[in-house]
Amino acid sequence: MPSPEQPLPSRVDVRTPAGTRLPPGQIRTEKWPVLHYGNVPHVRTDTWRFSVRGLVEHPFQLTWDELLALPRQETLCDMHCVTHWSRYDNVFEGIPVRAILERAKPRPEASHVMVHADPDYTTNLPLEDLDRDANLLALRFNGEPLTAEHGGPVRLLVPHLYLWKSAKWVTGLEFLPDDEPGFWEQNGYHMRGDPWEEERYGRPDPARMRRGPRA
Repeated sequence: MPSPEQPLPSRVDVRTPAGTRLPPGQIRTEKWPVLHYGNVPHVRTDTWRFSVRGLVEHPFQLTWDELLALPRQETLCDMHCVTHWSRYDNVFEGIPVRAILERAKPRPEASHVMVHADPDYTTNLPLEDLDRDANLLALRFNGEPLTAEHGGPVRLLVPHLYLWKSAKWVTGLEFLPDDEPGFWEQNGYHMRGDPWEEERYGRPDPARMRRGPRA
């Protein structure tokens, strides 16, 4: 539950209308499969930092306690994995990403964001996909703290894209002038990942890859 000094979180409902709820190629499940590359990291909240850097007017860092002090929001959403499963009616609670953006103030030349996460994981997002009401730095799922296997203590939530874009164990946002591939994008996944367009795979242009693998 939120601490006593915090108001109850507001709720944003972004579930897709029933007639178009299941994206093409997906199968509905009641489970939440555990999928990720590598081992589950041990995240220490006493040393954890969330950094915002790159093309912003106000770069900053948050400690765990500073993150917890920010206003909360609930997002009611469906989620869709690139491995063809979808799960309906999920309730996440966390910090609205727009609160982070308002504090950072991205510069006009910032068009994309590289999401950083433990352990040395990255994924890319257009800024317009990150800047949505539903997106969270998620702390809780269906009333309980996020488990480590599902990205706890904090993960990104971008529910309108395939779930690999909602990076587990998130540690920061880097604002960029161009689109650059993160870990899975460098390994054949699509640069955006829209479930309704089945943007699962499609290697990026090598000319855009200024750095090597990030995982």
